[in-house]
Amino acid sequence: MPVKVSVIVPVYNPGIYIEDCIASLQRQSLPPEEYEVIFVDDGSTDETPARLDALAAEDPRMKVIHQENSGWSGKPRNVGIEASRGEFVMFVDNDDYLGDEALERMYDYGVANGADVVVGKMAGKGRGVPVELFRRNHPRATVENAPLIDSLTPHKMFRRAFLDRIGLRFPEGRRRLEDHVFIAEAYLRAENVSVLSDYVCYYHLRREDGSNAGFERFDPVGYFKNLREALDVVERYTEPGPVRDKLFRRWLRVEMVERLRARRLLKLPDDYRRELFTEIHEVVVERFGPGVAAGLQPTQQVVAALTAADRYDDVVAFAQWEAGVAPKAAPGHVEWRDGSLSVGFTAEYTSGGEPMTFPADAEATPLDDAPKDVSEAVEWVAAQTAARFGQATADLLLRERSSAAQYFQPVRFTRETVPVGDGEEVRLVLRATATVDPADLPKDGVWDALVRVKLGGWTKECRLGPAPRESRPTPDVGVVGGRTVLPYWTDPHGNLSLDLGVRGKRLGLGRVQQSGVTVSGDRVRALLPVYVPGETEVRLRFVSAQQISEAPGTLSPAADGTGAVLAAALPVENLARGVWRVALCLAPDAAPPLYTGLPFALRSAGGRVEVAPVPRPGLALRVARRARRVVGTVRRKVSRNRIGGQ
Repeated sequence: MPVKVSVIVPVYNPGIYIEDCIASLQRQSLPPEEYEVIFVDDGSTDETPARLDALAAEDPRMKVIHQENSGWSGKPRNVGIEASRGEFVMFVDNDDYLGDEALERMYDYGVANGADVVVGKMAGKGRGVPVELFRRNHPRATVENAPLIDSLTPHKMFRRAFLDRIGLRFPEGRRRLEDHVFIAEAYLRAENVSVLSDYVCYYHLRREDGSNAGFERFDPVGYFKNLREALDVVERYTEPGPVRDKLFRRWLRVEMVERLRARRLLKLPDDYRRELFTEIHEVVVERFGPGVAAGLQPTQQVVAALTAADRYDDVVAFAQWEAGVAPKAAPGHVEWRDGSLSVGFTAEYTSGGEPMTFPADAEATPLDDAPKDVSEAVEWVAAQTAARFGQATADLLLRERSSAAQYFQPVRFTRETVPVGDGEEVRLVLRATATVDPADLPKDGVWDALVRVKLGGWTKECRLGPAPRESRPTPDVGVVGGRTVLPYWTDPHGNLSLDLGVRGKRLGLGRVQQSGVTVSGDRVRALLPVYVPGETEVRLRFVSAQQISEAPGTLSPAADGTGAVLAAALPVENLARGVWRVALCLAPDAAPPLYTGLPFALRSAGGRVEVAPVPRPGLALRVARRARRVVGTVRRKVSRNRIGGQ
């Protein structure tokens, strides 16, 4: 059978970090005979070569090529391309990993849309990834209609015939930005590029030791020499004008201006940042016309102008001011509505921890020359931010804690100017309501709520919170689409998170009042602190000292809108004389179904059933439980003392 995808993995001394990569490649949903993995070992000196040889010997999908060290990833990727047999090739770094369905989904999407390049949604664990590019699927994307240029890493799928037809290969040798040169040309020469955004295909991982090649401090002279080669590609395949300026703006913004802003600049040693500034200044003056910087956001324009004017000290001073700017998102309502979770919040920017203020009567004006000093720069930024307030946006994202996969949620927002003092200054506040449908989240786990605020020259994210303990909205656990969903506030920070697939004590069923439970004949009814959008099937379990019995039940919204009514027919014939503990499974279709004990019991006698208190455990069991708690406490204290001693 023809190979659909060849995965090419350049390898150099990854150590244990390659194991997640290998495991994800072996888990792929694409049939084993339809893909191959080519590891190109670039002269590793650790135990990796032997590990890969053993892997290839036991798994026919895995192939290994050993070569002398070439210094960087370009040559190993090219060697992998030449050895590949697939219709498409996919590049994966040895310390990253793929989503289990990545190859199948990307291949099918690429074939369906006739794509030469397929860009799969990315997640970053400890490192940044493009966000706006993956707001939605783009079956036919270009550098003009989508922010493709935001993603210049090589971790994409390419049609092999396309690479051969245009003769595209990676620059080789020890150098930087070889991926920029390769990807820029691929984007500009492809018949079609497709962006798949509804499934996380690629997980970027930052090593705990910080040894990823991309995080090493670089030589500014060599780095910006290589960057010029990427600019050369753009000049070769575009005409002077708006499109070229837009593409150049990406390198000016990401590789230059952003390196000279706020804490990112300030944390560098002065001698290194001076060297960095000098090289950036030369590229800005040499390669970029006025149309490039003019399309930047206000704060970015200021840094670009000061850099072009060769004013290093003012760039540092502006960075010191900007380091105090941060977004703040205050939660409002959090409540269940029509089967979804409605989340209200306000968002604005702060400076030094206080709400930022802006001139009330600001007008948009171009930055024709660099500001004469930092004070003038700050004033211009404030005026332009206020004048552009109509372009400000607020988004709510949910980020899965273990994988860092994140998804935009539908949001409606309004922009509000709030007068301050005598009215000459205003606060710029975004008021938003997001709608979270748990069915749209792909997996159980803890999902953290983040707010992304675009205002003026800042696009930043922050957690939704903190919410003061006394004013936190506390919606009940919900059962939506067969899944349990618990909105909660983190401790101690008070930020909003969702726990999908939650079970046990966190469900809050311990708050059920025995007075809210009734038994009539063979029917039991109870008022539970649970949200359901409509009648929902659940399952009850009854446990005595010798037996277990089960029965189906339903949850229905309570008439007064608070909680849900549990109703079930009791299996009276199976409930022998005695006391029966009661447990509830809110998601009976889950595998395995998980039961949570309810704080009431049933007493059966002579075919009659009534509500009873939960029996207390016997003395021996109480003593054993207390002993386990004491031992656990001692162990935790010893562990903390050991950690503190280290």
